Amino acid sequence: MTAAGAEYGGALYELAAEEGLEEVILEQLGEVRRLLAENPAWEKLLAMPSVPKAERCAALDEAFGGQAEPYLLNFLKLLCEKGAIRTLPDCLKEYRARYNAAHGILEATAVTAVPMSEAQTEALKKKLEALTGKTIALTARVQPGCLGGVRLEVEGTQLDGTVKNRLDEVRRLLAATL
Repeated sequence: MTAAGAEYGGALYELAAEEGLEEVILEQLGEVRRLLAENPAWEKLLAMPSVPKAERCAALDEAFGGQAEPYLLNFLKLLCEKGAIRTLPDCLKEYRARYNAAHGILEATAVTAVPMSEAQTEALKKKLEALTGKTIALTARVQPGCLGGVRLEVEGTQLDGTVKNRLDEVRRLLAATL
Protein backbone atom coordinates (compact mmCIF):
# COMPACT_ATOMS: atom_id res chain seq x y z
CA MET A 1 0.00 0.00 0.00
CA THR A 2 1.28 3.44 -0.84
CA ALA A 3 1.79 6.02 1.88
CA ALA A 4 -0.43 8.45 -0.03
CA GLY A 5 -3.21 5.86 -0.32
CA ALA A 6 -3.05 5.16 3.41
CA GLU A 7 -3.01 8.85 4.27
CA TYR A 8 -5.84 9.86 1.94
CA GLY A 9 -7.97 6.79 2.69
CA GLY A 10 -7.52 7.29 6.43
CA ALA A 11 -8.46 10.97 6.20
CA LEU A 12 -11.59 10.12 4.20
CA TYR A 13 -12.59 7.55 6.80
CA GLU A 14 -12.11 10.02 9.67
CA LEU A 15 -14.32 12.57 7.89
CA ALA A 16 -16.96 9.94 7.09
CA ALA A 17 -16.95 8.76 10.71
CA GLU A 18 -17.44 12.32 11.99
CA GLU A 19 -20.40 12.74 9.66
CA GLY A 20 -21.91 9.28 10.29
CA LEU A 21 -21.45 8.30 6.64
CA GLU A 22 -18.92 5.47 6.97
CA GLU A 23 -21.03 2.75 5.37
CA VAL A 24 -22.47 4.90 2.57
CA ILE A 25 -19.05 6.19 1.55
CA LEU A 26 -17.52 2.70 1.80
CA GLU A 27 -20.12 1.35 -0.64
CA GLN A 28 -19.77 4.30 -3.02
CA LEU A 29 -15.97 4.26 -2.87
CA GLY A 30 -16.01 0.56 -3.77
CA GLU A 31 -18.33 1.26 -6.68
CA VAL A 32 -16.14 4.10 -7.98
CA ARG A 33 -13.10 1.82 -7.71
CA ARG A 34 -14.91 -0.91 -9.63
CA LEU A 35 -16.00 1.52 -12.37
CA LEU A 36 -12.48 2.88 -12.81
CA ALA A 37 -11.03 -0.64 -12.91
CA GLU A 38 -13.52 -1.57 -15.64
CA ASN A 39 -12.72 1.62 -17.58
CA PRO A 40 -8.94 2.10 -17.47
CA ALA A 41 -9.05 4.75 -20.20
CA TRP A 42 -11.21 6.91 -17.96
CA GLU A 43 -8.80 6.48 -15.04
CA LYS A 44 -5.93 7.36 -17.38
CA LEU A 45 -7.74 10.54 -18.44
CA LEU A 46 -8.27 11.55 -14.79
CA ALA A 47 -4.58 10.99 -14.10
CA MET A 48 -3.25 12.89 -17.14
CA PRO A 49 -1.39 16.03 -16.11
CA SER A 50 -1.83 17.41 -19.65
CA VAL A 51 -5.59 17.64 -19.06
CA PRO A 52 -6.29 20.74 -16.96
CA LYS A 53 -7.35 20.03 -13.38
CA ALA A 54 -10.58 21.96 -13.88
CA GLU A 55 -11.55 19.69 -16.80
CA ARG A 56 -10.76 16.53 -14.81
CA CYS A 57 -12.85 17.79 -11.88
CA ALA A 58 -15.68 18.73 -14.26
CA ALA A 59 -15.58 15.18 -15.66
CA LEU A 60 -15.98 13.84 -12.12
CA ASP A 61 -18.90 16.22 -11.52
CA GLU A 62 -20.54 15.02 -14.70
CA ALA A 63 -19.99 11.34 -13.91
CA PHE A 64 -20.80 11.30 -10.20
CA GLY A 65 -22.46 14.62 -9.32
CA GLY A 66 -25.83 14.06 -7.67
CA GLN A 67 -25.14 10.32 -7.32
CA ALA A 68 -22.12 10.20 -5.02
CA GLU A 69 -21.92 11.61 -1.53
CA PRO A 70 -20.52 15.18 -1.83
CA TYR A 71 -17.62 14.32 0.51
CA LEU A 72 -16.65 11.44 -1.76
CA LEU A 73 -16.93 13.57 -4.89
CA ASN A 74 -14.70 16.23 -3.33
CA PHE A 75 -12.28 13.49 -2.27
CA LEU A 76 -12.04 12.25 -5.88
CA LYS A 77 -11.46 15.81 -7.08
CA LEU A 78 -8.69 16.21 -4.50
CA LEU A 79 -7.02 13.03 -5.76
CA CYS A 80 -7.22 14.38 -9.33
CA GLU A 81 -5.80 17.75 -8.32
CA LYS A 82 -2.92 16.09 -6.45
CA GLY A 83 -2.23 13.69 -9.32
CA ALA A 84 -3.05 10.79 -7.00
CA ILE A 85 -6.15 9.22 -8.57
CA ARG A 86 -4.18 6.02 -9.15
CA THR A 87 -3.88 5.61 -5.38
CA LEU A 88 -7.65 4.99 -5.20
CA PRO A 89 -7.27 1.20 -4.68
CA ASP A 90 -4.95 1.86 -1.71
CA CYS A 91 -7.32 4.53 -0.39
CA LEU A 92 -10.13 1.97 -0.48
CA LYS A 93 -7.98 -0.64 1.31
CA GLU A 94 -7.12 1.79 4.08
CA TYR A 95 -10.69 3.04 4.37
CA ARG A 96 -12.01 -0.54 4.57
CA ALA A 97 -9.35 -1.51 7.13
CA ARG A 98 -10.35 1.39 9.38
CA TYR A 99 -14.04 0.69 8.87
CA ASN A 100 -13.56 -2.98 9.76
CA ALA A 101 -11.47 -2.14 12.84
CA ALA A 102 -14.07 0.34 14.07
CA HIS A 103 -16.94 -2.10 13.54
CA GLY A 104 -15.28 -5.32 14.79
CA ILE A 105 -15.20 -6.95 11.36
CA LEU A 106 -12.62 -9.46 10.14
CA GLU A 107 -12.36 -10.23 6.45
CA ALA A 108 -11.81 -13.89 5.65
CA THR A 109 -11.54 -15.86 2.44
CA ALA A 110 -12.36 -19.55 2.17
CA VAL A 111 -10.80 -21.30 -0.82
CA THR A 112 -12.21 -24.69 -1.81
CA ALA A 113 -11.96 -27.04 -4.78
CA VAL A 114 -15.71 -26.93 -5.39
CA PRO A 115 -18.26 -24.27 -4.44
CA MET A 116 -19.48 -24.47 -0.85
CA SER A 117 -23.20 -24.62 -0.28
CA GLU A 118 -24.90 -21.69 1.41
CA ALA A 119 -25.30 -23.80 4.55
CA GLN A 120 -21.58 -24.68 4.58
CA THR A 121 -20.59 -21.04 4.08
CA GLU A 122 -22.88 -19.90 6.89
CA ALA A 123 -21.64 -22.66 9.24
CA LEU A 124 -18.01 -21.71 8.57
CA LYS A 125 -18.79 -18.05 9.11
CA LYS A 126 -20.52 -18.77 12.45
CA LYS A 127 -17.63 -20.97 13.60
CA LEU A 128 -15.11 -18.23 12.76
CA GLU A 129 -17.24 -15.63 14.56
CA ALA A 130 -17.38 -17.87 17.64
CA LEU A 131 -13.60 -18.35 17.56
CA THR A 132 -12.71 -14.69 17.02
CA GLY A 133 -15.57 -12.89 18.75
CA LYS A 134 -15.84 -10.61 15.72
CA THR A 135 -18.19 -10.30 12.78
CA ILE A 136 -16.78 -12.17 9.79
CA ALA A 137 -17.08 -10.88 6.24
CA LEU A 138 -16.54 -14.19 4.44
CA THR A 139 -15.68 -14.43 0.76
CA ALA A 140 -15.73 -17.86 -0.86
CA ARG A 141 -13.47 -18.64 -3.82
CA VAL A 142 -13.14 -21.81 -5.87
CA GLN A 143 -9.70 -23.08 -6.82
CA PRO A 144 -9.82 -26.61 -8.25
CA GLY A 145 -6.08 -27.09 -7.64
CA CYS A 146 -6.58 -27.45 -3.88
CA LEU A 147 -8.29 -30.84 -4.56
CA GLY A 148 -10.44 -30.80 -1.40
CA GLY A 149 -10.69 -29.29 2.07
CA VAL A 150 -10.56 -25.59 2.86
CA ARG A 151 -7.82 -22.97 2.92
CA LEU A 152 -8.71 -20.01 5.11
CA GLU A 153 -7.10 -16.62 4.80
CA VAL A 154 -7.91 -14.31 7.73
CA GLU A 155 -6.15 -10.94 7.86
CA GLY A 156 -2.87 -12.15 6.44
CA THR A 157 -2.88 -15.50 8.27
CA GLN A 158 -3.39 -18.63 6.21
CA LEU A 159 -4.77 -21.87 7.62
CA ASP A 160 -4.38 -24.56 4.98
CA GLY A 161 -6.48 -27.68 5.44
CA THR A 162 -6.55 -28.64 1.78
CA VAL A 163 -5.76 -32.09 0.42
CA LYS A 164 -3.09 -30.53 -1.79
CA ASN A 165 -1.32 -29.08 1.24
CA ARG A 166 -1.45 -32.44 3.04
CA LEU A 167 -0.02 -34.22 0.00
CA ASP A 168 2.75 -31.60 -0.21
CA GLU A 169 3.57 -32.27 3.46
CA VAL A 170 3.81 -36.02 2.79
CA ARG A 171 6.13 -35.30 -0.17
CA ARG A 172 8.34 -33.11 2.01
CA LEU A 173 8.49 -35.79 4.72
CA LEU A 174 9.37 -38.49 2.19
CA ALA A 175 12.02 -36.31 0.56
CA ALA A 176 13.56 -35.60 3.97
CA THR A 177 13.78 -39.30 4.85
CA LEU A 178 15.32 -40.41 1.56
